[in-house]
Amino acid sequence: MSSGPVEEYTGATGFADSGGDSLTENLNVYYASGDFAWIMTSSALVLLMVPGVGFFYSGLARRKSALSLIWLSLMSIAVVGFQWFFWGYSLAFSHSGSNPYIGDLSNFGLMKTLGQPSVGSSAVPDILFCLYQGMFAAITPALAIGAAADRGRMLPALVFIFIWATIVYDPIAYWTWNPAGWSFVMGGLDFAGGTPVHISSGAAALAYSLMLGKRTGYNKVHGLPYRPHNVTHVVLGTVFLWVGWFGFNGGSALAANTRAVMACMVTHISACVGGFTWCLLDYRLEKKWSTVGFCSGVIAGLVAITPAAGYVPPWSAFVFGVVGAIVCNFATKLKFLLGIDEALDIFAEHAVGGIVGNLLTGLFAADYIAHLDGATEIAGGWVNHNYVQLGYQLADSTAGFSYSFVMTCVILFLMNLVPGLSLRVSAEEEEMGLDDGQLGEFAYDYVEITRHVSDLVNGVTAPGSSADAHSFKGEAPEKTV
Repeated sequence: MSSGPVEEYTGATGFADSGGDSLTENLNVYYASGDFAWIMTSSALVLLMVPGVGFFYSGLARRKSALSLIWLSLMSIAVVGFQWFFWGYSLAFSHSGSNPYIGDLSNFGLMKTLGQPSVGSSAVPDILFCLYQGMFAAITPALAIGAAADRGRMLPALVFIFIWATIVYDPIAYWTWNPAGWSFVMGGLDFAGGTPVHISSGAAALAYSLMLGKRTGYNKVHGLPYRPHNVTHVVLGTVFLWVGWFGFNGGSALAANTRAVMACMVTHISACVGGFTWCLLDYRLEKKWSTVGFCSGVIAGLVAITPAAGYVPPWSAFVFGVVGAIVCNFATKLKFLLGIDEALDIFAEHAVGGIVGNLLTGLFAADYIAHLDGATEIAGGWVNHNYVQLGYQLADSTAGFSYSFVMTCVILFLMNLVPGLSLRVSAEEEEMGLDDGQLGEFAYDYVEITRHVSDLVNGVTAPGSSADAHSFKGEAPEKTV
């Protein structure tokens, strides 16, 4: 068993400070080594989720754009890793508390980010909290950037990630989790990122898809008909995400305690129930069990339970899984009503799933679950007869979705006016595929007989076939050789 902290921190608070002089005092005595071990492990688990997103998206996409989605998810780690060090952490979690919407630059470049207790919890120091929250900041734009599938240029996507993390993610994280943020002060409950991570990324993906326009061959009734090119990648991505979510939700207790265990428990229950529920919904249509359907349901259950994980009892996790999977399943049809080519259903899974989770948190949040860490006190939700909590959750969800969607549209509109930052690839590159046109590398190049379906139809079998050939996108599923 890890020992607890030796001493109570009595140093500077309310402003940026290193927490003491490490040359003359031991800054570790204020924290428990077990908490250090769990949050560092959770940071690694959340990092694992980012390539999981890439594999999940890659499997759902077409073969000729599969590698680009993995590349974008990995680049999200790199770009946001720098942004978080540069000013992201300071904007989201500064100590001053002088603004209800965004922090200051008192921790710019991680200066004075060391041993002072973090604004997230006095159980972990600034530097550890920065490491952990930096992984959340990295995965959020990675979720959103899947909207670039098949027609988005890579360089503008990277510029967008940096700008979006600064203008959209950091403010939403601040008002949700910083004790000075307006939603936190209002009483909004969001344990692990229903609004900052899922609603914001889902809204951004919808906006990105809108601003990019429809893919060639897209039909407003049937979309662009093709099957996921690699279901094994979808399963692999789901496994990475499911395992990583234990750190995503369990680590958000910011200590190794019973509340963290409960967060892991309800997360797992919701994922299990969500996967089976989505399978049943798909089975009613085709009388076949769907692997992709199961994976989609697991993600829906995980997304829905995220804002509630440290607030709700195990029995309610069943409701989160069932309701999350049902609502997200039917939400996949909204893109046809909206007329937006949202290729990977990021909006349906994350934005809609996050909203469902936030609202259900308002119903099922229980004061005794939150207090499992021995310190957190909440009024609870409807189970505690605190009926106004649902209004708080609705306000937080609406604000997060609206802010992310509008600001994403503004960012992309302005970027598209800058020479060299046009968002969409040329028609030739779209036909060729993002892997070839933007990366020059291929996920499965060694098994290809020819690059385009039309080459087979026209009898041209050389890999370097005529650029004038056109595939039959929109008329039939793409063939995988």
